[in-house]
Amino acid sequence: MAYEMGEIRLSQQIFYYLLEHFELREEDEQRLYRAYVEEEAVQNLVKSQAEEAVSTVERYGDVIYLIPKEENVFLGFSKAKLKEILCKSTGTDKDFYLSQFVILTLLVEFYDGQGSSSKSREYIRVGELQNCIADRLKEGVENFSEEEEEQKGIAFRNMLEAYEALRSDDKGSKAKTTKEGFLHAIFVFLERQGLIEYVEEDEMIKTTKKLDNLMDWNLLNQNHYQRIRKVLDHE
Repeated sequence: MAYEMGEIRLSQQIFYYLLEHFELREEDEQRLYRAYVEEEAVQNLVKSQAEEAVSTVERYGDVIYLIPKEENVFLGFSKAKLKEILCKSTGTDKDFYLSQFVILTLLVEFYDGQGSSSKSREYIRVGELQNCIADRLKEGVENFSEEEEEQKGIAFRNMLEAYEALRSDDKGSKAKTTKEGFLHAIFVFLERQGLIEYVEEDEMIKTTKKLDNLMDWNLLNQNHYQRIRKVLDHE
């Protein structure tokens, strides 16, 4: 299919905007948004550029997102980089997988995958989430043998060991060697990605429209939802 030069330039402008902002809203850039939505040739060109950049472009509601694929460590994050951001300087793989378990638990507490929207609550207190993490880790250890953990690919024993190795501190420590500091680093990271609102003074977490859209339209279809519940609810 032959494309006109104007279409190519428009697609490049849209893709560059997405590279810079990772999302495109009609209210922020009406010309580019409408070009993507209304011109099939432009949309195809943008998606093709994203594919070459190991990413996808998706429109959820009134927002267009650039979503790096899992293996994309240039636009996304490598395991080593995430470990550096989320874990203590001497962090091990146990600490890294614990950080991912915390994020997974947070998602499950907010989204139940039912109804017109998967979102089931407006906020969660940090203390409540902390209790949920501890409870689910202990339940995992009680309900799965080491062999079953290996089959499921989730090491509850290792993560519980890493979690219990973190000190408790009721003075608001931000050190990643404490439970409170470890969680704080994760919340700050998610907030910087535009996924949550972390109200530190109230020890409260809320989700953003961006995360709600991603969960409703992409991440939490029924297949993904059932896989998550089987891991965390032992079904």
